[in-house]
Amino acid sequence: MTKRALASVSDKSGLEEFCRGLADLGWEILSTGGTYQSLEKAGLRVVQVSAVTGFPEIMDGRVKTLHPKIHGGILARAIPSHLRQAEELGIGLIDLVAVNLYPFRETIAGENVSRAEAIEMIDIGGPAMIRAAAKNHERVAVIVDPADYRMILTELKEKDSISGERREKLAAKAFRYTAEYDACIADYLKAQHPVD
Repeated sequence: MTKRALASVSDKSGLEEFCRGLADLGWEILSTGGTYQSLEKAGLRVVQVSAVTGFPEIMDGRVKTLHPKIHGGILARAIPSHLRQAEELGIGLIDLVAVNLYPFRETIAGENVSRAEAIEMIDIGGPAMIRAAAKNHERVAVIVDPADYRMILTELKEKDSISGERREKLAAKAFRYTAEYDACIADYLKAQHPVD
């Protein structure tokens, strides 16, 4: 069965090399928006998430990956009932999620940034995919840090899989990443109304 990775990143550092390495190992790459365009421009064969979901990106890109064919593919456990249900519903499993989030902290650090601009940098689908993959780290690898790409490719080339210990470490890193992201948003919003 072909392994599938979903890539959706703001920080595209090292992404082309990573996805090329996955493709060379026979992986299928799914992607969204700007990440899809970047990978396709680099000459990689990439499947748009909208081709998987059968639903276009909507509301200026606010809704792309929030769909059962994506989250079911990430959250399905490697147990007969989940695998059977995924097959019945036409949900392909996703084995690796490479996601990093809209640059909220960097945006609010800029000069003359409006509240509306800041709010648009609050990522929704990204944290949902990260948390889903981290929760299901028994089967899925989640990568939020481009610095981890090389290590993952090396492990896949040497062992044809990512160890359970590695997936658990990546999951811990992912939960820390989303927690820090949410804390930054909470601090920003609280600062708008400091009286409370």
